[in-house]
Amino acid sequence: QVQLVESGGGLVQPGGFLRLSCAASGYIFSKYAMAWVRQPPGKGLEWISGINADGTMTAYHDSVRGRFTISRDNVQNTLILQMNSLKVEDTAVYYCGRYSAPYYGYHVPDEYRGRGTQVTVSS
Repeated sequence: QVQLVESGGGLVQPGGFLRLSCAASGYIFSKYAMAWVRQPPGKGLEWISGINADGTMTAYHDSVRGRFTISRDNVQNTLILQMNSLKVEDTAVYYCGRYSAPYYGYHVPDEYRGRGTQVTVSS
């Protein structure tokens, strides 16, 4: 079955960086677009980035564009989110999700998501 497992979260000071990973298994990773979404404390899920199946197209929410970079390794079946210049408002549980097609949408994938990894940005 489809399994997505996030890792790499933690506590970091404002201006710092983190690298999140999502290990995918149970399906042909290279055939599906992926996304990172997050849920800040007390708020709903928000889409922050998407990448198509072969990694040639990416998109970002305005709140993270220029600071976060999404990428994927279709050999290692891994999705990555490099987060730089972190802000307090980036504090959230971060999830990876899988779309049902090779192309992403600007929405939270609702079929498959991992359990999340906590990112806390605080001084």
